[in-house]
Amino acid sequence: MSDERQRETGKETEKVQETATGSLPNRRDVLKALASVPVLGVFFVGWYQKKLAEDARRQAIMEELGVTEGAPAFIPDAISRPPGDRLRVGIIGYGGQGESLVRSAGFAHPEWIESQWKAAQENPRNRGLQTFMDQDDLNVELTAVCDVFDVRAERAQAAAVNQVGPTAEKSSGRAAIRYLRYADMLESDDVDAVLIATPDHWHAQMCIDAAAAGKHIYVEKALTREEEETHRLYDAVKASGVVFQVGHQQRQTESHIKAREVVDAGILGPITLVETTTNRNDAWGAWVWDIHEKGSPETIDWDQFQGPAPNRYPFSLERFFRWRCWFDYGTGLSGDLFSHEYDSVNQILDLGIPQTAVASGGIYFFKDGRDVPDVFQAVMEYPDRDLTLVYSATLANGRWRGRIFMGHDATMEVDNGLRVTADRSSTRYKDKIGEDLIDPSRPMFSFQPGFEGLDAITSATAEYFVSRGLLYTYRGGRLTNSYHLHVAEWLDVIRNGGDTSCNLERGFEEAITCHMATRSYQLGRQVSWDPVARRIV
Repeated sequence: MSDERQRETGKETEKVQETATGSLPNRRDVLKALASVPVLGVFFVGWYQKKLAEDARRQAIMEELGVTEGAPAFIPDAISRPPGDRLRVGIIGYGGQGESLVRSAGFAHPEWIESQWKAAQENPRNRGLQTFMDQDDLNVELTAVCDVFDVRAERAQAAAVNQVGPTAEKSSGRAAIRYLRYADMLESDDVDAVLIATPDHWHAQMCIDAAAAGKHIYVEKALTREEEETHRLYDAVKASGVVFQVGHQQRQTESHIKAREVVDAGILGPITLVETTTNRNDAWGAWVWDIHEKGSPETIDWDQFQGPAPNRYPFSLERFFRWRCWFDYGTGLSGDLFSHEYDSVNQILDLGIPQTAVASGGIYFFKDGRDVPDVFQAVMEYPDRDLTLVYSATLANGRWRGRIFMGHDATMEVDNGLRVTADRSSTRYKDKIGEDLIDPSRPMFSFQPGFEGLDAITSATAEYFVSRGLLYTYRGGRLTNSYHLHVAEWLDVIRNGGDTSCNLERGFEEAITCHMATRSYQLGRQVSWDPVARRIV
């Protein structure tokens, strides 16, 4: 090797050694060196400058929000301790919701397993069966079923045998006992707890009777059909000491848990308006559900179905299978869909019962004999919180409008993920907006379930748009059925103590708030809550 070549090699070695010892070139040197490379250098100069700007913007946002960049965003597993003693569970009402609840406990009908298997074969992205198989074994046995429709009761018994599923290895292989009347089930020593998924008009009496029998209760929303029975249910369950959970499974959704953290951190500033909506545009979404071909007076106990309903009608397949269309059995949009939206907001803000409510709407599209509105809006006032909650819905248009929390400094949109966008007139972010570190035209902060990091959004391509997430969420970074998590929480509290996330108090608040909206609609005037008398006036 020539002396000149050796000298050049020595210089390169020195540069490598300098780099290795930490004497890295500064930013100006890097840009100068990159610029000397004809075409590629121009590209990298632009990329490097943009990256530095984006990094600075991201760091500024994270510092302003008080968030540690790179910190885990995902929620750990809900139940870290393994299930204890085996619990024996009964299901009352095995329609669509009842079947979902039983499946979330680990028991699926063979037909469902087969249909999901075929769906996965046709579309590998269909993860329904895989998610079911990945559920935790909750160490429960489905010992009893009660449904007034023979076909549904038989389906529940078949699911209880549980040949395939997360609890299959421990399955006794025996069918659950079918009870013609739920009161007989409550007398059984072979039932520790009950899942209640009947039409709303039966919820109150079944909960009262279950509490008297010492059976732990998981009851679907809406908690009750009308106000007076809400008070009777509350008093009975309160006195009994049983573990109580209302079926608002979005309480387990990661985005809702994170949204509460955002609010608690003061990132939005004073929140004065919350808007939440439900839009649907198909017959199924308007409760025009299928009428089973085997439905008849011979297979349906019509008298027992009507039970505590305020009015009596001759046998009707429409009323049995499409009961949500009538005030005799539920409250339509208020109890079915506003109840979800209210509870989501209550989970995030702890609003409680509003001081006043005014609602309006009408039957404007589905003129099929129903008496519940298909267009509905309600305005709930919280003057002690300087806040208004607005809900609106239509069953004749599917436009997505979101769930939006409006603060003085920022707006938060919550669905299965969340996005926070600074307000142009924010006091808190005024300086950073002026310095172009925060861009109020796009979200400055987002959370996407299942991702192991929080990220500041500095470009439009990084915005996340995902669905509402009432069925699935993530837990421990794993796709999970939110029904499963909610049932698992209830069972864990039965075994180990504590309190459920949608307990009796939260259920009472949901019921009264929805009844205020319903009462206002029916009376055509504003109604108020009297916190002393604990009555709607």
